[in-house]
Amino acid sequence: MSPRQLTVLYIDDDPALGRLVQRILARKGYAVEHVGHAEAGLARIRAGGVDAVILNHDLGTSLGLNLLAQLAEVEGAPPVVYVTASSELAIAVQGLKAGAVDYVVKTIGEDFEILLTAALEQSVERARLMRAKEEAEREVRAARDRAIVLLAEVNHRVANSLSLVSSLVRMQASSVQDAGARAALAETQARITAIGNLHRSLYTSDDVRTVDLAAYLDTLVRELGHSMSSAGRTPDVRFEAVPIQMKPDRAVSIGMIVTELVTNAIKYAYPEGTGEIRVSLARESDGSTILVVADDGVGWSGQGRATGTGLGGKIVGAMARSLGTGIEYAQQPRGTRVTMRIAEEEAAA
Repeated sequence: MSPRQLTVLYIDDDPALGRLVQRILARKGYAVEHVGHAEAGLARIRAGGVDAVILNHDLGTSLGLNLLAQLAEVEGAPPVVYVTASSELAIAVQGLKAGAVDYVVKTIGEDFEILLTAALEQSVERARLMRAKEEAEREVRAARDRAIVLLAEVNHRVANSLSLVSSLVRMQASSVQDAGARAALAETQARITAIGNLHRSLYTSDDVRTVDLAAYLDTLVRELGHSMSSAGRTPDVRFEAVPIQMKPDRAVSIGMIVTELVTNAIKYAYPEGTGEIRVSLARESDGSTILVVADDGVGWSGQGRATGTGLGGKIVGAMARSLGTGIEYAQQPRGTRVTMRIAEEEAAA
């Protein structure tokens, strides 16, 4: 298939020059239409099918600058080459500022033909490249939007599946008579919930690349408190945080650490079942993020770690290493304080 012949609209009140331009550009393979005033030119452009416009500065009853201003409001307007009989640079600059892509000074002889043809060819090519760029950007945006929708759907399905698994574990725990087995299943359920909540946060977020760590941990801590209260343990779990954006893989590691530390505190800090567990998330002046889990309970054993660090302790250690940090257990006159510091570059989205 041969390429479509390009249509050029020449707007000038001089019929003789219009015929001359038509002959010049016809030899170059262009189809040229000529109109004598701005209103007719604007109407023809709005009708569509014009690939480029050659616009004279002096249109008799108006100036080409006025038409350029109107074309700025026309979506998909063709490129304009501004033509003026004046050699004053100020007029050309005004035309370019008003939206023309190039300008040509009217002269007598071969120079005008060469300059006009070159300016027209460059303007058409520039418009083609601009259309191709805009189309590519539209395709990229559409692909990105599809990917975001699909990713949200994946996170939704994963969250629902994990919720189902968590419910199955809870049902299994309710049918087990051995207290140790029930406790192990309850901890497993809490770990599954920690991961499921992250996916729930992702599919409800406007940006799936990051997670609001404060909101994610708030939901996690509240669910831990409720689940342990229903199991007969009544410590009061409190949470304070500032908004911090975190990459999802890092957020889930922090969520697992919080789950283990809070579960451990609920199980061992208050043998009588009452007390307060405090979880806080703060940003330090150096940009690092500080996570603290503290209680006023019976305290730790003095061996540098809290009571009950079996599988939970291994999980905490593994998650801390994945974050490039460590866990500090501080000895206090009363209770336990566990601190984790994440450097600024690790916490940033």
